[in-house]
Parts: sequence; structure tokens; C-alpha cells
Amino acid sequence: MRLVIATCSVDYAGRLSAHLPLAKRLLMLKSDGSILVHSDGGSYKPLNWMSPPCTITVQEPDADQAEAGITELWKVTQKKTDDVLVVSLYDVEHDSAHELGIDPGLVKDGVEAHLQKLLAEQIELLGDGHTLVRREYMTAIGPVDILARDSAGASVAVEIKRRGDIDGVEQLTRYLELMNRDPHLAPVQGVFAAQEIKPQARTLALDRGIRCVTLDYDAMRGLDDADSRLF
Repeated sequence: MRLVIATCSVDYAGRLSAHLPLAKRLLMLKSDGSILVHSDGGSYKPLNWMSPPCTITVQEPDADQAEAGITELWKVTQKKTDDVLVVSLYDVEHDSAHELGIDPGLVKDGVEAHLQKLLAEQIELLGDGHTLVRREYMTAIGPVDILARDSAGASVAVEIKRRGDIDGVEQLTRYLELMNRDPHLAPVQGVFAAQEIKPQARTLALDRGIRCVTLDYDAMRGLDDADSRLF
């Protein structure tokens, strides 16, 4: 992984256009080819990014750009969509590369991990006609618990929690924002699934068009037959 702290501006052109004016930022270039642009705020959400597969070419500034203070240009092109991210570097304060090796991935607590496995095996709990694509679908900012398709073949991203709160909805929102940039997946519907979903989280999810599903852990494990209950 390469980490660069630089004064830069960033322009994105593609399905959406965006501009980040001149400021000091952290540029993160990962070995999978992705690039993320971070500020010193906003938690772990990047200001902009380009997910793989993409190519990065380094260009020299023209005379006008050099006169404006630009020392180097990074042109990042998405191979599937031809979206382009251009980073204009002015002053580089830090530039280092680090070999991180193979990451074992996020190890969830026992209940969440088991909920994910059970829901993958019982994907019809999301609705009739749903099919599993895969568990732990990787994005540039982390893995989505489950990627599925509904009865019409549309993509469904599922975030699973033991207790669903606002942070979980925000996490799924970030995944959906990224996944909906991929023409091979879009449009992607979000499902927030948990044993218990707090009212504020449910309200936020519904406001963002995310469907909420309450999971009965005991019933999914075959320990409780909900249909045979008296009350």
C-alpha cells in the first residue's frame, strides 16, 4: 500500500461529476489497484475513490498547469466504465509504500457470523425468489455480508447485525453508494437484517430506501418453531 499526503485537487468524471478543490489530503493506493482520497474528517469514508479494475498513469503538467503550481497529475481510469479520476498534485509532504501481506479479513463475533451463514442457507427469508450470489462480497471499502438477487434478478446487498443501530445503516449506505457505481450490479437494493433493529435505525433505513428484516435466530437454528407458538 502506498500512502501519500499532498496538497491536491481531485476531479471525477463519469456517471457523476465531482470536484474537490485544493486542500491537503491523504491519498491511499492499494495493491488491488484502487485509490481512495481521504480528509482528516468524515471517519473512514473517503471523499472520493476509484474501485478496481482501474489503471493509474502519471502525467507531467502542461505549461499552464505547472505555472499554477501543479507538479504531477494522476489519471485513474476505470476499465469497465471508462470513469476517470484526475488527481492534481501540488505539494507532496509524505510518500511511502508498505507491504501489508494477506489480510485474514474481519472476524465477526459468533452470533453475527452464524447469522450470516444461516441467512445464506435460508436466503428465501428475504422474500420469495431470492437467490444467493455469495457471502462476504468484497468492495473497495470492505465486504458486504451477503450479495443476493431478488426474483426479478436485481442485486440485493445485505448487512447483518445482531443489534441494528444507526451505524449499521450508515455502513450499508456507504456500500450501496459504491456498488451502485458498478454497471454490472446497479441498481442495488439494500437490506438491513438484524435480530433487533432500533427504531431510529429503522427510520433512517426506510428514509434511504433500505428494507429492514428482523431475524429470528432461534428459529433459523431450528430451536424454536414460530408456527407452533400459542403466543
